[in-house]
Amino acid sequence: MEEEKKQCDKQCQCSNQDEHKDCACEHEKNKKKDKHKEKIKELEEELQEKEKTIKDLEDKIKYHQAELINYRKRKEEETENRLKYANQDLISELLIILDNFERAIKLDDNNLNDELSKFLKGFKMMYASLDDLLKKYGLEEIDAFHKEYDPNVMEALMTDNDPEFEDDEVLEVLLKGYKLKDRVIRPASVRVNKLENENSEDNNKEKGEDNNE
Repeated sequence: MEEEKKQCDKQCQCSNQDEHKDCACEHEKNKKKDKHKEKIKELEEELQEKEKTIKDLEDKIKYHQAELINYRKRKEEETENRLKYANQDLISELLIILDNFERAIKLDDNNLNDELSKFLKGFKMMYASLDDLLKKYGLEEIDAFHKEYDPNVMEALMTDNDPEFEDDEVLEVLLKGYKLKDRVIRPASVRVNKLENENSEDNNKEKGEDNNE
């Protein structure tokens, strides 16, 4: 304190003692102001650091909240799908029985005796009951006959070349396909018309004739 006073005395140009006292007081005030400014600056810097820390924590909280919401949505979708397709394995097994029923009822009733005809009638009733039951649980037959071939729901096991039908038209359903709600659980096995094969052969013949000439 004494050293600061001496320093002030050296810098002071006051002409008398009273003026010097006033100068010393002003010097003390300025000194305190400087200290206050430094303190305020330190507090402002500290506040900025705290605000940055708070913002970082808020961003982390928002990120984890978004992650939690997405996780819940995924779990809800998984649970919904499990419930929606819970019967898929069982229904897929029952399709084999449904196929066998269909093969049996395709028999011509007129060529059977009364006993077999009655037996076949019972088969038809059981087939209808099973078919209605599976439809109740969301089973839907894929409509493929005379439709355009769709690899998403059909499987081409055979091809044909019939000019009376459109290219890529399904000429025969070899084995019915099915959807469970909106999911294909068995594609339809089909015979598909392929006219481009004939066109390719004609083009090859024309090219061969041109080469011979």
